[in-house]
Order: sequence, then C-alpha cells, then structure tokens
Amino acid sequence: MFTLVDIAPRLTRDELEAAINEADKRNLVNPQGVRSALETISPRPGVGILRETLDRRTFRLTRSQLERLFLPIANRAGLAVPLTRQHLNGYEVDFYWPDLGLVVDTDGLRYHRTPAQQAVDRRRDQTHSAAGLVPLRFTHAQVRYEPGYVEETLATVANRLLRAPVSWQTPSQRHD
Repeated sequence: MFTLVDIAPRLTRDELEAAINEADKRNLVNPQGVRSALETISPRPGVGILRETLDRRTFRLTRSQLERLFLPIANRAGLAVPLTRQHLNGYEVDFYWPDLGLVVDTDGLRYHRTPAQQAVDRRRDQTHSAAGLVPLRFTHAQVRYEPGYVEETLATVANRLLRAPVSWQTPSQRHD
C-alpha cells in the first residue's frame, strides 16, 4: 500500500487506477482496505491523490485499459456508474447496471479471439438473456475507434430499458 502512496503523485489517474487494479488482481491490496488505511497514515503527497482515486463514487475495479476506456463512454451515454466485476448467472461480467438489467462486456483480442472463447461468450450472452438480462458486447476496436457508436448504442438501449416494464426481476424483487 505504501508503494501506491509513493507513486501516486508521479502517475496519471489512468496509470494509478491501472496500478491499483493490478495490485488487487495479484491479491497484494484490497481497495477498500487501502481506503481505510489511508485514514491512519500521516499526511504525505500521495495520500490525497490515492484517496481521491479510491473514492467510491468514481473508482471502479477493472481488469484492463479497455474497461477503463469504456467507463467514460458509458457516462457520456447517461448511464449511472456501473457495478464492475460482478458474478451473474455463473459468469463474471465487466459492467452491470442492476436497475436496468443491463450487462456489458468489453472484448479485447487477448481473451476473445479464438473460436472456443467466442463460443463461451455466446453461451454467456444466451444465459444472461435467458435470465431476463440484456447483454451487450463491444469489441476493443469499437471502444477505441468508434466511441460515438458505442455511446449511441448504450444510450438507445438504456432509454428503451427505462421505458420497458421491469420483467427481469424475480417476483420477490417486484413492487407491483
């Protein structure tokens, strides 16, 4: 954790988020634990920067730069801050908006280029659809080079979901 405090002043926000995510992925830190520990550290230049980055209203755990590129696009589309790295229907999803029943996965080439992985992705989407969720999947190229298209698609789907009856909730979640 002290390493994150020490490097925080020298990194951009994106680089610091990437460092936090990498440390979390390797089980070196827990973001909530770091946030709590920052309250007990004597003032140093990186404490405030790291605290601001870990602020729950803005920081989201992500696994890749692609996911970090996606978040501002979703924000511009008018979506609330999503839950990240949630487990739904037996799969970890990149982004989840429970109020909308919307699941979004961003596909980098590293893990989504083989026919076998693409088959797993289709089954995942089908499982979410069968559960009443709306799965969307965007490629690296779309997020990186066509952010306007991604933003427009997200806004259109979110607006449709806001107007639609909430059929994806379980009977115990409905307030009819």
